[in-house]
Amino acid sequence: MGNFVANEGLSIFVILVWLGINAFLFVHFYMAFLVERWFYTRVLLGHALSWARAPAACLNFNCMLILLPVCRNLLSLFRGTIQYCSRTAARQLDRNLTFHKLVAYMIAFHTAVHIVAHLFNFEYFMDAQLNRNSSLLTFVLSEIGTGDNASFLNPIRTNETNPTIVMFTTIAGLTGVAITLALILIITSSMEVIRRSYFEVFWYTHHLFVIFFIGLVFHGYGRIVRGQTPASLQSNDPELCADRFEDWGKNETNCAVPAFAGNPPMTWKWVVGPMILYVCERLVRIYRSHQKVVITKVVMHPSKTLELQMKKKGFRMEVGQYVFIQCPSVSRLEWHPFTLTSAPEEDFFTAHIRIVGDWTQALYEACGGDKNETQEAWKLPKVAIDGPFGTASEDVFRYEVVMLVGAGIGVTPFASILKSVWYKRIQNNQDVFTKKIYFYWLCPETQAFEWFADLLQSLEGQMIERDMSDFLSYNIYLTRWKETEAAHFRVHHEAENDPITGLKQKTLYGKPNWDNEFNNIAAKHPRSKVGVFLCGPPQLGKSLEKQCLSHSEDEVKFIFNKENF
Repeated sequence: MGNFVANEGLSIFVILVWLGINAFLFVHFYMAFLVERWFYTRVLLGHALSWARAPAACLNFNCMLILLPVCRNLLSLFRGTIQYCSRTAARQLDRNLTFHKLVAYMIAFHTAVHIVAHLFNFEYFMDAQLNRNSSLLTFVLSEIGTGDNASFLNPIRTNETNPTIVMFTTIAGLTGVAITLALILIITSSMEVIRRSYFEVFWYTHHLFVIFFIGLVFHGYGRIVRGQTPASLQSNDPELCADRFEDWGKNETNCAVPAFAGNPPMTWKWVVGPMILYVCERLVRIYRSHQKVVITKVVMHPSKTLELQMKKKGFRMEVGQYVFIQCPSVSRLEWHPFTLTSAPEEDFFTAHIRIVGDWTQALYEACGGDKNETQEAWKLPKVAIDGPFGTASEDVFRYEVVMLVGAGIGVTPFASILKSVWYKRIQNNQDVFTKKIYFYWLCPETQAFEWFADLLQSLEGQMIERDMSDFLSYNIYLTRWKETEAAHFRVHHEAENDPITGLKQKTLYGKPNWDNEFNNIAAKHPRSKVGVFLCGPPQLGKSLEKQCLSHSEDEVKFIFNKENF
């Protein structure tokens, strides 16, 4: 139970508060449209009125939240401040994209309810105009305001039209269609299969959020949904006058013709704050993008991994942080996130970029990766850097015992950590709280080891030289190789170094038995807090998180942290 609370307690609390606010707003605004002011509107629309307005209120709330998790600079500022007070609270900021997605799903849900309810509303409005019978209250209400059109209730003013025409000739209709189309494109292009295979599609369609928010702000200016004015309620009490509608306006009835007005637009009050913050965020990014970045070194690794070594005036980083890189010669609009593999102690910063898509391939070619000769320095492309930004890995040195789990190129944040460890040790830094690091690297094929093996060999040599070999335990797994397939390597197992990585630690084959690994660490470090850090696929994350929770009865606490950008 202790591990569960430590890992998930605050996240669950935040989600419950968010869901509770959504539920409160829905119920509150549903009931708000059942009062006397909206009596005549409900005569035309029934409960579809409340079913349209309640999700609209929830949409305002969630649209207020949707931009905040993607204000990277704001989150980095908060993270740097909060982590001194509460490490658990700081870790919640690392789940910003998860919350962003949850809010997006909630927006999609309430949008669907809002649209369906309004489809019914427009049918009811149309039916009231088509059924031209003066003995029906619905028809009488629809005819109010026909003269000067100042106080109408039914926005469909004639029976010679249809809801489709009204939809494309009113502010509410046009903005509603624009908002819905933008939302559909944004959500569908955000599916993982599209995001990973066609990142450019995801990137460009996501910028339809500009159209979404503009439409959202102006959506209510048409005041389509109208209720009785406070002054009209004094001269026409619905409870007394609804059944006497045929005598409205006659002196002896004390029931004047009701007057109607729509609520003033409120959405802008919800979203103006986050929109200003996001504009400031983008201005900071634009400013950073114009700061000079110099590529000092380019390394083309055989595993089709591009290493860029760069310098930028005033650039400061911490372990495990990431930056967004833009290459104007490839695309002036696209920014892609990459983890920094250098250490804070170095006077440059590096990023290792795996060539997996159109943008990375174009960058690879721009840096001369497809050429045999060395690229001239002046021919290297210009790049812009936004960042660095904080991640969960920043907290690694706050734990006495640490588990680092990287999968494939997901090892990049741990390269920074291990380099920093090496620098701290050779500088005899006594302030390092961490006493033990367990490092696991899972790779499908041997090629992925090539660029990182040099660092591990250097670390291994330094640790042995300084009699600190117990500080770092590392296990490297070839996950697509079975023991039987690796039988021809058996002859090399008697050799001092591993034939694949060149390390003294032998490469393992298959996948780790995480249950055994966690049990061994728990047995070696009782009454300790172990920080578990992962950069890898969601399936591996679920497996590790499950292990952290399953050891909740042990004396040791496993705190799960996942890279999320």
